[in-house]
Amino acid sequence: MSTPNTHEGPARILSCLKACADCRGSVFFIGVGGVMMSSLALLTARAGHPVCGSDRARTAVTDALTEGGVTVLYGHAAENIPENCGLVVYTVAISEDNPEYVEALGRGIPCVSRADYLGALMTGYIHRVGVAGMHGKSTCTSMCAQILMDAAVDPTILSGAAYAPMGGAYRLGDSKEHFLFEACEYMDSFLDFHPTVAVLLGAELEHVDYFKDMEQITESFARYASLTGPKGVTVVNLDDDSIPESARRALERGLTGRLVTFSAKGDPAADFRAEEVRMEEGLPCFTLIARGETRGEVRMAVPGRHQVINALAAAAAMDACGIPMEAILSGLSHYVGAGRRMEYKGDVNGARVYDDYGHHPTEVRATLEGAKALCREGCRLICVFQPHTYSRTAALYADFLTAFDAADRVLFMDIYAAREDNIYGVSSAGLAADINQARPDKAVYCATPHEAAEAVRSLAKEGDTVVIMGAGDVIKVTARLFEH
Repeated sequence: MSTPNTHEGPARILSCLKACADCRGSVFFIGVGGVMMSSLALLTARAGHPVCGSDRARTAVTDALTEGGVTVLYGHAAENIPENCGLVVYTVAISEDNPEYVEALGRGIPCVSRADYLGALMTGYIHRVGVAGMHGKSTCTSMCAQILMDAAVDPTILSGAAYAPMGGAYRLGDSKEHFLFEACEYMDSFLDFHPTVAVLLGAELEHVDYFKDMEQITESFARYASLTGPKGVTVVNLDDDSIPESARRALERGLTGRLVTFSAKGDPAADFRAEEVRMEEGLPCFTLIARGETRGEVRMAVPGRHQVINALAAAAAMDACGIPMEAILSGLSHYVGAGRRMEYKGDVNGARVYDDYGHHPTEVRATLEGAKALCREGCRLICVFQPHTYSRTAALYADFLTAFDAADRVLFMDIYAAREDNIYGVSSAGLAADINQARPDKAVYCATPHEAAEAVRSLAKEGDTVVIMGAGDVIKVTARLFEH
């Protein structure tokens, strides 16, 4: 079972950090090798605090932490908590019987969740842009990052995915003006943040081990929309089924900041909208209209019509921070795609292979439709997919059955359990069999990454497109395809 978020708030956490500084106490991160946790650890070390942490195994991320002055211990044990530890930061992915967490509590060391800690650190910046939504957070955050870098404002950025122009998933700027971060909704983590610009991309049923229904989700996003303060801006997707309702509730409860809207469908009521949307060689192009004025043409370098949504949200958010329109248009055109978001990995048998993080039916469908547009005429789209968690697979099973319609062949790997036991009776083999009832021989179950990789090698031909997709260890398939 996951460990819940704390809600200590900035004042309490910053006082703990000051106490650490006064007595040279260290800050310890449980699960320091995670994408966001590693960023926070380095940000803390840069502020002058002794930083250490633990994780299960050595990775490229933990090596980078060591180079950045963070002491990394492998494995979780009570003795890892140093004698002079003044604060422990943990990810909610750990269980409450984690030995380091138990040890810290037993010794009376303050323990705060990652979201709570991030919320405290960001308060030292003027413009704090938080990108929230069930889908597209990392992509939109990376688009904003490219815009800020094109504007040369030296931002600090914490994303959920690596972005090559940043050299990773984070960027530590020297300026205290712009702080850009991905705002995760899982377990209501984003309610501990303090954005001055809150982006709401979209919401639907997801994280079903925490969110029980759409009412809970809509309410959660309404609370997030209300966090920006009297001088803040909430950026809202008018095309979404639930986000406008969240914004309406926020306004009813006294949202005092500005509401800025966007629409990829060209809604004339939107502050930012796309017109003349088209696909050119599988890549989206559109005319950007901002507050009724034509601002320029956007030609994107990443596939998928859904990218227009992310681009409009990024444009609206950066405009709210005072970034010039020239830098916004430049950044959107220069955006090259975040890590594991249709990331090109190489060729196999003349087929182009892409790696993608999508694991919700909506993400799968949108990504595969974009990938299909990249296929040469007469060539096939092959997808390797690993479902993520039994609860998600069970709750969205009917949607998964049609999510792969754009693909010609689908290879299913076993469901990635993450934190769950299979009490739902679902399986990848069953999913493949049910898809084959409608389209015989379309889906195949592969028991291991090796089997999936060999199946790709036997199927892929010149001109085909292969997408290896999922949030678990499906990346092992990619590794096997390109191992020497």
